[in-house]
Amino acid sequence: MDTIFAVSSGRPPAAIAVLRVSGPSAIAAAKTLAGPLPAPRTAGLRTLRHEGLVLDQALVLVFPGPRTATGEDLVELHLHGGRAVVAAVERALSEQPGLRPAEAGEFTRRALANGRIDLIQAQGIADLLEAETEQQRRLAMDSADGVVSRLVAQWMAELARIGALIEATIDFDDEDDVEAVDTVRIDAETRALADKLAGVLARPSVERYRDGIRIVLVGPPNAGKSSLLNALLGREAAIVSPIAGTTRDRVEAQVVRRGRAYTLIDTAGLREETDDPIERIGIERARAALASADIILDLAGTEDSERAIRVFAQADRQGDTPTGAIPTSVYDPATIDGLWGEIERRGDAVLGGGAEATFHVEQRRAIDAAHRALVASLNSDDLLLRAEEVRTATRALAGLLGVDATETMLDALFARFCVGK
Repeated sequence: MDTIFAVSSGRPPAAIAVLRVSGPSAIAAAKTLAGPLPAPRTAGLRTLRHEGLVLDQALVLVFPGPRTATGEDLVELHLHGGRAVVAAVERALSEQPGLRPAEAGEFTRRALANGRIDLIQAQGIADLLEAETEQQRRLAMDSADGVVSRLVAQWMAELARIGALIEATIDFDDEDDVEAVDTVRIDAETRALADKLAGVLARPSVERYRDGIRIVLVGPPNAGKSSLLNALLGREAAIVSPIAGTTRDRVEAQVVRRGRAYTLIDTAGLREETDDPIERIGIERARAALASADIILDLAGTEDSERAIRVFAQADRQGDTPTGAIPTSVYDPATIDGLWGEIERRGDAVLGGGAEATFHVEQRRAIDAAHRALVASLNSDDLLLRAEEVRTATRALAGLLGVDATETMLDALFARFCVGK
């Protein structure tokens, strides 16, 4: 296997650039540049040289495999982070036999191949690199740290116990009372696990936390939607004008509040008739946005959906607030904070706190397959068929950990990583 290298810290220029080298020739390559190396897992200051020229003064750390991040011999060179310094050291490494620049995600892929992490942890690392909110970070850390993997392993252990009970019942089905007693226990444990998987499937996917809560503002022209959107965002995202029909297409903008992502969508003013074909298209798009909304900010009082929050915009100049509506004024920040409070409360109902194990859409398909197999097992009276359904469920969950992962799945995952990870 080739020895690979790449900068694993931020892109130069920076104060420090951590250049990681992993593979069978990593330690030898470091000796070629630095001479005698420090003791394993101890930082040592060394002068890096190539062809008689000094490249840099660097901290060198050596991690002999297999107890390393990749499961291989691993060396870290902590360089001064100028582009020329990094380029010179990379050029010196590339000239050594068997060394080459790493591909995107290759360090993590080797960790997976060498059993240092499983597929769920690799997915969690990818999510961690892309996390933009505190909620996304927490979910990604659960996966990367193995919390989610341990849950899947627990499910597999329960399946193994159920399978063993079925096999024991099959082996001793000619004994008095054994089959009846074991079947009751098998049913109870199978149903309990099926219920656990159903509970997981009832939660939102990781993608939903990444996309955040979709909030659509609706109402007639000149109802104050664009002004309210800007006030909620705390910046100018939509054009505000007293001219009716200014917003003809929907305007989308994202904001992160208390660690959760929200997408706010301003829409064309809704009215039954218009002679303007462009405005008509905007109205159609507004109705399409409504269909996909998690929360609707209704400035007209016409939405009877449970998703709707009645908003009395421009309360500073429109008189008494209608019953059940939240008064807002872009000139009064307290009213905007009050509306955000209700939005956040509704958001908790949509996505929850994200404190429980959460899975990607693709991972949820495997969990769904395992759940369907358990339900099929419960609905069968044939112990041999029940045993096969338990094996089907086990294979589905094993795939989550990468036991049966295909190269196509792995290519799609590791393409999301940056070089050096």
